[in-house]
Amino acid sequence: MGPRPPIGIHRYVFVAFRQQNPMVVMMAPQVRHNFSTRAFAAQYGLGLPVAAVYFNAQKEPANKKR
Repeated sequence: MGPRPPIGIHRYVFVAFRQQNPMVVMMAPQVRHNFSTRAFAAQYGLGLPVAAVYFNAQKEPANKKR
């Protein structure tokens, strides 16, 4: 699910970690603002990331003509 409201510019970050141990059930954060990837990785013992990608996305209002 994308951020709300569904208009404006949004930042997305995907971070990949090398799997050290069998998967454990990870709970999604309750809120996304001020999310700390470092704290999340420390909580689940993920170590350092092996890859990451960052991009901006913008959804324009439906009534805007091109």
